[in-house]
Amino acid sequence: MDKNKIKIRYDKDGDILYILSAKGPVKDTIEIGEDVFIEIDKNGKIVGIEIWQARKNIFAELIKYLKDIRQEIKEKNFSLRIENINH
Repeated sequence: MDKNKIKIRYDKDGDILYILSAKGPVKDTIEIGEDVFIEIDKNGKIVGIEIWQARKNIFAELIKYLKDIRQEIKEKNFSLRIENINH
């Protein structure tokens, strides 16, 4: 993974959002909140974040926000299509 590059993946089946900031082995995983975990390496550096129940915890709020700013987006000539993610 390139230095200073973050990768984001979503596991649709597990409904888990992964935010990866570094490659390498994970020494420990710490739960920092309900459904939110950080992964740290042997030096104590955060190398990843997992958010479980992402549709509820992240996507629902993001979609609500995007719906709230839809008019502003239209005024700037951007296209916004919001699909239902509840499967």
